[in-house]
Amino acid sequence: MGLGSKKFIRINYSENQIYIQTSINKHVHACGSVEEIQQNNIMYSNNKIYQTFLQYLHQVSPEPDPEVSSVVHSPNFNSTTYTTILRSNIRNRRFNTASTPKPTLIITPTKESHVQAAVLCAKNLGIQLLTRSGGHDYNGRSYVSHEKRFILLDMFNLHNVSVDIATETAVVQTGAQLGELYYRIWEKSKVHGFPAGVCPTVGVGGHVSGGGYGTMIRKYGLSVDHVVDARIVDANGRVLDRESMGEDLFWAVRGGGGASFGVVLSYTVKLVPVPKIHTVFLVSRTIAENAIDLVYKWQTAAPTIDRDLFIRVMLMPKVLNNKKTVQASFIAHFLGDSERLLKLMNESFPELQVKKEDCLEVNWVESVFFWANLDYKSPAAVLLDRHSDTVNFLIRKSDYVQTPISRLGWESIFNKLYELGKCGFYLNPYGGIMEEIPADATPCPHRAGNLFKIQYSMNWTEDDPELDGKYLNETRVLFEFMTKFVSKNPRGAFLNYRDLDIGVMVGTGESGYHSGRVYGEKYFKENFDRLVKVKTAVDPDNFFRTEQSIPPLPRVKTPEQFLFSRI
Repeated sequence: MGLGSKKFIRINYSENQIYIQTSINKHVHACGSVEEIQQNNIMYSNNKIYQTFLQYLHQVSPEPDPEVSSVVHSPNFNSTTYTTILRSNIRNRRFNTASTPKPTLIITPTKESHVQAAVLCAKNLGIQLLTRSGGHDYNGRSYVSHEKRFILLDMFNLHNVSVDIATETAVVQTGAQLGELYYRIWEKSKVHGFPAGVCPTVGVGGHVSGGGYGTMIRKYGLSVDHVVDARIVDANGRVLDRESMGEDLFWAVRGGGGASFGVVLSYTVKLVPVPKIHTVFLVSRTIAENAIDLVYKWQTAAPTIDRDLFIRVMLMPKVLNNKKTVQASFIAHFLGDSERLLKLMNESFPELQVKKEDCLEVNWVESVFFWANLDYKSPAAVLLDRHSDTVNFLIRKSDYVQTPISRLGWESIFNKLYELGKCGFYLNPYGGIMEEIPADATPCPHRAGNLFKIQYSMNWTEDDPELDGKYLNETRVLFEFMTKFVSKNPRGAFLNYRDLDIGVMVGTGESGYHSGRVYGEKYFKENFDRLVKVKTAVDPDNFFRTEQSIPPLPRVKTPEQFLFSRI
């Protein structure tokens, strides 16, 4: 249902009262005075918000809906389901503690109209609405807020995936996980795939709206490069597709962070061809086994080798045989058989000395399992398990490297990893088709000119609050140390690796805009200004907001307002 359809929701302000009229029952419902439902004027208790929210949901639903009450979860009224839902979809235990801010309500929509109602209700109550599709966001911004009260819209029930091999497309709801998308494609075809992440439990909504990439990035680019349509609920409660939202908004939700502009309901994606035979390998070397020289060579070989080949390097401090060292693990995905892979390696990267026995020939789904660190012979249906991963405490950051690092530089990096002892790197090569896609094709600008992307990786399992501060500091020390080796002006960052250290939105108006530019230019470079223009056009009141959302342009003051502000 959209506002331009025959069914409608009309919200009227009259004599300091808010009235809601729907086309379903033609009745006009008084919902109380403006002062009573504005959070800034009266601080509602959780009970009041819960009851008022239910009232709104019933009244703005496009048709009588007995399910409405069952999708609203409160810590006071149905605490068991509230707690289960909140915790079950958190993938970073740092944000699953007693001190972590909790949502006032959790909404678990089962149909699009529930999302529309949730947006309208939260907006008219003046309460922040957060949208969660998977919970893998590294700083928990889809379910944690600094605001006093917020509502969590958890999309996990909207996880349908419809694959059409005839058109080589799939319509995937944003509550689906990557594993579900991969499985549904595999059901229909053994020679189609989709270029996205290696972890099956990542939510489609956050992954795609932030850019998304996987082991086929050098062959096919980012996930958003294959989005051909989308459905969203905007700040006015309308359901829009590509045609009705327009190309500017469609451009923005493909890598600009969909939650800054609305609630993305689904993406229509174009599938890509994959061979019947894929080859993977994992080869590890320590400092004593020439790891420094190998990484030094990798940084120029991996971005220029055949685009069918993706070789990630994991650099991790290790204790092997009771001795500290740093280990470089080279993990590869090749779109082809081992014979052709070995030929390429012997031509472009012979120093790694990959042998036939190191290689494993698999199909596409088996390659997914291999990269997810699961048994590659697992039944494909394991991809439907929404909780197949291990949930740990973790910290992530990102960087881009555009100039080869000298061997002396790599030696200093290995020494720093050895010294710190816990934090490591995931190095992901670029090149291939990423050199050919314009920086403004989508909001994701980090394309040509990047040799590789760094993901800083810190994991631990001990439930000790002191470790959070200790490991966060270690990661920051390593990040600061890397300054001289990485991109500059601005120092780039990857949106899917959300990092609050690079800036947060402070205040509203001009302060919100200028503080938003600090992190916005790191994620989006020159594309930030276009994203701001789209945000200003579709959500000028900044209803859809987080600590790192796209800010709208400050409102222009009238001459009278300007003079008054100067008094």
